[in-house]
Amino acid sequence: MDERAVPIKNDKKKKRAVMRAAILAILIAAIGYTIYNSATAEDISLLKVGDKAPDFALIDLEGEDHKLSDYEGQGVFLNFWGTWCKPCAKEMPAMDRQYEVFSDEGVQVLAVNIAQSDFEVQSFADQYGLSFPVVIDKTKSVMTAYNIRPLPTTILVNPEGNIQRIITGEMTEQDIEGFMEEIKPD
Repeated sequence: MDERAVPIKNDKKKKRAVMRAAILAILIAAIGYTIYNSATAEDISLLKVGDKAPDFALIDLEGEDHKLSDYEGQGVFLNFWGTWCKPCAKEMPAMDRQYEVFSDEGVQVLAVNIAQSDFEVQSFADQYGLSFPVVIDKTKSVMTAYNIRPLPTTILVNPEGNIQRIITGEMTEQDIEGFMEEIKPD
């Protein structure tokens, strides 16, 4: 038997043992982190139909302030979106056409962009000729308050300031018309 073969086998065994120990340590750390996170996680209350819509203040592309509470007595079509979101882009022109109809009937649209640059959002709004207020949630605080996932998501806020309906995914123009009719003040 070759004397050099024994040290090579021992080296391989040592390397395998070290690798297994490292993998085991990583797994134990991951499990520990998961258990710690679960035990210390804050209770996040998910919004549901009938809840009071959380108030917020955001600035639109023209520099105007928009507080949700300023729209009390009107229906608010609160749409969360991103310029990169294909379904968002498809529904924007329909939202704008319906806004033109329903804005005189007490329904407002607030399009809340999720943390994109002013330039990106302004270019998008110009491309589609949007006439409703477009605001940017730069810190994602409104997105967090409303537990928004995925985009697009639309929250219908009735004239009393309560959540009437939560819609996730793309809407057709017929859907948008029906939803605006639903939150129109009496």
